[in-house]
Amino acid sequence: MNFNFNYNFDNNTKIWDVSISGEIDIYNSNELREHLISLVEKSKNNIYMNFKNLEYIDSTGLGALVSVQKKVKEYNGCITLKNLNPNVFKVFKMTSLDKIFVIEEGASNE
Repeated sequence: MNFNFNYNFDNNTKIWDVSISGEIDIYNSNELREHLISLVEKSKNNIYMNFKNLEYIDSTGLGALVSVQKKVKEYNGCITLKNLNPNVFKVFKMTSLDKIFVIEEGASNE
């Protein structure tokens, strides 16, 4: 399964609002990284990622997000994740990436 990547820049808050659905894995993690890096290069602002419809993410997907996080940190920005389903949240928790990314309240945190 592929993933869908939708984004919008909110001029009022100066935040990239990104929604990802489907699955992020070895077959498409580079595409995700390239999409996100492209946004960062257009406008160095924070990224707010809605994972409501993200069903699965593997280690290569996590690596892509970590790579983008490093780029965002270069200008003191941050990536905020929201609406993680329990399985996706579990992957972030098991890898301690829940301490690297801002995970918004309301995300499943079992």
